[in-house]
Amino acid sequence: MRQESDFLGSKDLPDTAYWGVHAARAVENFPITGHSVAQMPNLIRAFAYVKKAAAAANLAMGVIDARQAEAIAKACDDVAAGQFDEHFVVDVLQGGAGTSTNMNANEVIANRALEIIGQPKGAYAAIHPNDHVNASQSTNDTYPTAVKLATYFGIQDLLAALAALRGAFQAKSEEFKDILKIGRTQLQDAVPMTLGQEFAAFVSMVAADEKRLRESASLLCEVNMGGTAIGTGINAPVGYADVVTAKLAEFSGVPVVKAADMIAGTADTGVFADISGILKRIAVKLSKISNDLRLLSSGPQAGVGDIKLPARQAGSSIMPGKVNPVIPEVMNIACFEVIGNDAAITMAVEAGQLQLNAFEPLMAWALHKSLRHLAAACRTLQVNCVEGIEANTSLLDARINESVTLVTALNPLIGYEKAAKIAKTAIANGKPIAQVAEDLGIMNQEKMQSLLVADKLTTPGALTAA
Repeated sequence: MRQESDFLGSKDLPDTAYWGVHAARAVENFPITGHSVAQMPNLIRAFAYVKKAAAAANLAMGVIDARQAEAIAKACDDVAAGQFDEHFVVDVLQGGAGTSTNMNANEVIANRALEIIGQPKGAYAAIHPNDHVNASQSTNDTYPTAVKLATYFGIQDLLAALAALRGAFQAKSEEFKDILKIGRTQLQDAVPMTLGQEFAAFVSMVAADEKRLRESASLLCEVNMGGTAIGTGINAPVGYADVVTAKLAEFSGVPVVKAADMIAGTADTGVFADISGILKRIAVKLSKISNDLRLLSSGPQAGVGDIKLPARQAGSSIMPGKVNPVIPEVMNIACFEVIGNDAAITMAVEAGQLQLNAFEPLMAWALHKSLRHLAAACRTLQVNCVEGIEANTSLLDARINESVTLVTALNPLIGYEKAAKIAKTAIANGKPIAQVAEDLGIMNQEKMQSLLVADKLTTPGALTAA
């Protein structure tokens, strides 16, 4: 064991712990979720970049010496590599606007830096968590900056998952391009389309969300590093903000820039509401697509049954042979969570007061969950569902041959009234529409059948041109 002290007193800590007295107090104070910051590797990585950039800027400004800066930088590299995640022990939900997470990071980096220079943990006269690792900084600029970086990293992962899902839908749209089916509006038979067109619409929906998400990521690149407590830059050297921001961009690979108004940049967390809103949009649309997949595959005997989803597991403990659409269902569930997270983020952003928002830890945790769970759900939907979807061609063919909705395509040729008469008569007597059209003297069967084919029914102008 070792003993560390702060202005509240002393605490005994395990000698193996890289965290210190401040993190220990936070563990006692915030037993909220049972989830520690260790479960947010992107945030830990982001903090490592922030502290490494600060060390480089502080060295350039003469705030710390070369030995301290080098040791801190090496420690940050180790933290960024994930070697010390388990030592980020504070709960993800905490009072204090993220101070406990920042203190936890300072302590882990300081103790690792001490180890690098051959000093024992807790020998803070050589490298101090606050005086050296946190020099020229405040939680109020480091924490929001780290959350922005972590969110940026999470967005890249989600973009990759969305792109892969889009690719799976694209492959199916090409596979199904010549399979004719009946489209539906308000769950009622509408007009013909191809199954490929239906899946191509999913491609376009996902692509649109990728574009919005990519655009939103740029909003995260304005940071308030160097603003310290409230944006005025107190305790930071002149010019420090410009240097630390440039170093942060270099180390993290994220094109961050200094906020135009550092006080506003410290108080305003609206960017997180923006990002969450985009994630909610994505969730709503992915849930809609999942609803469609569940409905289109319903059955197998008494449902819609246009497509067959791959069987992934037994669907019932009582009904033998039953298979449920569990993969689209779990996507629905992940999407519902994202929508709930958005409500929490909205309230947290609104609740900021004066020069600081104390509720950023909730924003960080909710954004982390939304990004991570959406990406994971996209991957399982792609691999365990979409890639294995099959068209129920025999059923689709039968429905096309029996459907009276095909007469809609004849409106430009014979008019609405005659087309409606064909449809009404066919429904009443159960005869094919081509035979009904001939019986009514409107069009002979041969002509009718030559017009009601896939390439004419699903392409603008093709039927009237024929």
